[in-house]
Amino acid sequence: MVTGGVGFAAVSLCVFATVAFGETWMYRHLTALGAYLAWTVLFILLGGGVLGSLVIGKWRLPKFYLLFAAAFFMYAVGWVASYSMFSGRVGEWLGSVTGSILMAAVIALGFGTLRSVLNHSVVLFAANSIGYFTGSALNNSVGGRTGMLLWGLMYGLCLGTGIGAVLCLAQTPSAKS
Repeated sequence: MVTGGVGFAAVSLCVFATVAFGETWMYRHLTALGAYLAWTVLFILLGGGVLGSLVIGKWRLPKFYLLFAAAFFMYAVGWVASYSMFSGRVGEWLGSVTGSILMAAVIALGFGTLRSVLNHSVVLFAANSIGYFTGSALNNSVGGRTGMLLWGLMYGLCLGTGIGAVLCLAQTPSAKS
């Protein structure tokens, strides 16, 4: 969990740095959809390497990249779709729920632990929500680029810890029985 949290915090800090320093440029040249797609790809490329180190056995790199890419992409689709349908706090909470469930389902499917989807979803939802909303509050209180970087750090630390926990749970022998 520590590796997931600290490693994904570094990944998230890198991604959020592109938001803090390049969001306007990205929106202008890539559109909002293109910017979100670019940020998703960055999370997948950087996060897959960090989180892949937590996986034992058959899902070692590069196979884990495929699983993580599918899981994080579905998370992003769930988040963006929910937020697009219901903007503001409602959209953010629905995005956290939807994204967490979709990520948990893909991870559980990949590790053959489908009966653990609910447990994995709860862990990811709690970690995701704590990181996202605490980071958002930090961003709102500090503001500017520093606030955005603090948001990324908090989001990555919490979500990475949650993903690390889910990967650990998915690989326990009792998870498959």
